[in-house]
Parts: sequence; structure tokens; C-alpha cells
Amino acid sequence: MAGYSRAVRVANQVYVSGTTASDAHGMVQHPGDPAAQTRYILHKIAAALAQAGASLEDVVCTRIFVRDIGDWQAVARAHGEVFGAIRPANTLVRAEPIEPEMLVEIEAIAIIT
Repeated sequence: MAGYSRAVRVANQVYVSGTTASDAHGMVQHPGDPAAQTRYILHKIAAALAQAGASLEDVVCTRIFVRDIGDWQAVARAHGEVFGAIRPANTLVRAEPIEPEMLVEIEAIAIIT
């Protein structure tokens, strides 16, 4: 319906669309647990990057959208589990994803070196 790609590679850059904790059937995973949703999302992003010839180590920027700003620390900790040593530029803001069960949405940009 929306006409989009999970990830698009242009030369050595990969742009990953906003990704939520929904499975292949659209079912939201880990309802009520923003940290678990973040981990699930980062695994989805890693898979999308791999299909485009990149990895999490190539990520230079992430944008995190949280439904409840009170969840920011749990989400930030889960993000840090993956990106603590990589240290991409990052933005975290409150937003309202399209489904109430979606607590987190993340975009990423990677540059393959």
C-alpha cells in the first residue's frame, strides 16, 4: 500500500526504513516491553543490512521513536547493547507509531567502507 522498501542501497550507503517489532505476519512482538521490542527491531535491521551487503558495524546514524517518553532509558540501554562500541549518531524522540502496541520504531543509515 505504501510503496516502500525495508532497506535501500545507493552506492555504499544503506537506508533502513522505520522498523517496528512486528513479525512477517504483522503481529507486534513483545507487547508492553519497549526494551524487548528494541532488541527485536535491531535484529530486523541487522537482517535488512545483511541483505544489502552491510552490517550493524556500518551504521552511522539511528533515529528512535518511542510512544512513551518514559520508556527512553530502557530503549536507550537496549540500543547501547548493540551500538555501545559502534557509537552511531542517534536521535530519540517521542512519536506515535501507527499501532498502539508498537512502542518503538527505529530507522538506520549505514555506510559501507
